[in-house]
Amino acid sequence: QVQLVESGGGLVQAGGSLRLSCAASGRTFSSYGMGWFRQVPGKEREFVLGTAWNGRSTYYGESAKGRFTISRDNAKNTVYLQMNSLKPEDTGVYYCAADSQGSGHPRIGNYEYWGQGTQVTVSS
Repeated sequence: QVQLVESGGGLVQAGGSLRLSCAASGRTFSSYGMGWFRQVPGKEREFVLGTAWNGRSTYYGESAKGRFTISRDNAKNTVYLQMNSLKPEDTGVYYCAADSQGSGHPRIGNYEYWGQGTQVTVSS
């Protein structure tokens, strides 16, 4: 079992940056692909970025291309989401999730464990 706790959300002005962290418990963290998703009220959860268990491959959601990056530190059981050039439409609750298939693929059904989410608000 993997427990995930996100942190780093908050209020930022458009054009600013935030780095989200997701700390995982459990000895098998390094075998999971990790993904970041976001959700706004009334909309489906949207894939942002995913990374494979070894960090050697990355999947990008449309919103992330050119602005966001994902990284992981398996020694610290942590995955990060660096968000730059933020826009008001990036506002939402950001979730990290663990992909039991190890790839970080966008398919939401691959993700077995989820964090509680952290709110990101981008003001115009």
